[in-house]
Amino acid sequence: MIAIIIGTKAELIKCVPVMLELQKRKEKYWFIHTGQHPLGKACEEFGIKKADFILSEEPKISTKFWSKVNRSSILWFLGMIPKIKKTIKKIKPDYVLYHGDTMSSAAAAIASSKLLNPGNAKIWKNVHLEAGLRSGSLFEPFPEEISRRICDRFSDILLAVSERSKNNLKKGNYKGKIINTGNTVVDSAIISYNLAKNLFKKPKYEYALINIHRHENINSKKRLKKIVDIIKGININAIWPLHDNTLYYLKKYDLMKEIEKKKNIKITPLISYFNFMFLMANCKYLVVDGGSIQEESLVFKKPCLLLREKTERQEGLSTGINFLTKLNLDYSKKIINLIEKDKLKIKPFKNPYGNPGLTKKIVDLLK
Repeated sequence: MIAIIIGTKAELIKCVPVMLELQKRKEKYWFIHTGQHPLGKACEEFGIKKADFILSEEPKISTKFWSKVNRSSILWFLGMIPKIKKTIKKIKPDYVLYHGDTMSSAAAAIASSKLLNPGNAKIWKNVHLEAGLRSGSLFEPFPEEISRRICDRFSDILLAVSERSKNNLKKGNYKGKIINTGNTVVDSAIISYNLAKNLFKKPKYEYALINIHRHENINSKKRLKKIVDIIKGININAIWPLHDNTLYYLKKYDLMKEIEKKKNIKITPLISYFNFMFLMANCKYLVVDGGSIQEESLVFKKPCLLLREKTERQEGLSTGINFLTKLNLDYSKKIINLIEKDKLKIKPFKNPYGNPGLTKKIVDLLK
């Protein structure tokens, strides 16, 4: 059996295709939830079972840790390791699978490692789904870049998302078995869009889609001011589902009023992943600072302005539709104008993260 350890909504979304494939094959699996994000509603929406184990109380808002890494989040992380270890030791799975680059991912990798389980090392193998991504800087994004390196270091099997990530792992001399499987986000995006198109109606106007939530961006008044200035450069209609913590810092730094002056920008509460995928599939372009959105933009072939200094999803930059702005206002406005005036020519490209259906190969591999 496979034990799947998940802490955040983003991890769940990318593990959903694996869980659905296991359910389709009537294969039993353990779902261990660290409690970092509330996941119950998302499980219902995707049609997957709720967690078999919840290791800490779920937060009532979108995340347990609102801003930077602090004392409470570090203590939570350290306390999660023995809880995960105890749970794994109790159920004794064949594989322990964790995804991505969160504190939950790093805790799972350490807790299931041979280092902490020398007597049980032959009972299970630990698997990192979405291995090998690198930004080249330990502090951009932080702490994700550190978490993913921890995951890669302690894993027996490294499921790389691309040839580039596979090469990153080879250069790093990681001991686990390295396999390029592609990224399950490709299947997650397609599954979600197919469910969403029967639930939502396409807006009758042309629009940009905005998503801003990175801690290193919203915690910094200087960075957040640059982001607001870039967003103010959007001339067509725009839809912005706003995160709780982003709203908090926009108000704290007295920047929310600048956004409210822009009548073409529609602010909404956070929406479901299904709704977001539907809006993404039908938008003109994206203005974001997140990680997975860069990958999803390639699935739907949507131009994507990335409001960050560095990205670990460097594969997308070679496609011609992902643009790393480094928060440069002039460059960002230039790209926005090209897109809005239909002067950006999108050339055919092969998605570096794989084609729909790749999750079946991952489950076959583990079986």
